[in-house]
Amino acid sequence: MALQGSLADLALPDVIQLVSVSGKTGVFNLSGEGAEGKIYLKDGQISDAFVGHLRGESAVYEMAMWQKGQFIFTPSVESGEVTVSRSNASLMMEAARRLDEWRVLQRKIPSFDLIPYFQPRDPGHDQVTLSPQEWVVVTKVDGQRSIRELEGITKLHAFDLCKLLYGMVASGLIALRAPQERAVQGAPAGPSITTLLALTENVRKIAEEIAGPGGTKSVEKQYRLARTEIEAGKGMVPVQFMVDQLARAISLLKGGGEAGEFLRRVNPLIQG
Repeated sequence: MALQGSLADLALPDVIQLVSVSGKTGVFNLSGEGAEGKIYLKDGQISDAFVGHLRGESAVYEMAMWQKGQFIFTPSVESGEVTVSRSNASLMMEAARRLDEWRVLQRKIPSFDLIPYFQPRDPGHDQVTLSPQEWVVVTKVDGQRSIRELEGITKLHAFDLCKLLYGMVASGLIALRAPQERAVQGAPAGPSITTLLALTENVRKIAEEIAGPGGTKSVEKQYRLARTEIEAGKGMVPVQFMVDQLARAISLLKGGGEAGEFLRRVNPLIQG
């Protein structure tokens, strides 16, 4: 017999605990927060899970934070794969920790429908120092995409994406608006010149590391060309051109393998 109910009445960790103590094998089909997912149990232990682009533990954590939605457990259904190795207790403890942190994040990010946009800033005001993951997010913010859309583009877990956005909102780099609100006049559609220059500096460092001393002149040449074009208001285009030219130079100096490594490290920062 299938077990079903509402996540508003019974949280997913409690439901899983209820089923796991009986040692059942089966699958939870869940719908909520605008998505659908599955969690498979084998002899009471979670063995596989997926929702959207997430698989395994990340998928479990995503669904464990849903506060609204429906679930139905169908017994005797197994997954052909094992993507979860941690115990149920360990998974649920981590999910509880994330849920506590999620409640803090929701004070500034109450909905995935909100649209991040760059705050207008005075020239030279923003000294940009961002982590690689923050760069991935920054280069995808265009003032039109919602947080939910950014989640799909960046392939980041919603929890991790919101943690990154929370820090940038708190620092004043990014603000959030509701979909029905007009775009803020004077707000840049993409990263500011200062932000793009800092991104270019990051690309240069990666290129210098991979190309070595023999590639210093080529790297410096492309870096200076990109800076000039960025300062002229050309946006992300000079950064992409710089990356393409540096990949070719590294291929000639070091071979295709090193050029591929360069692109593997920088492409997540610049691809839209």
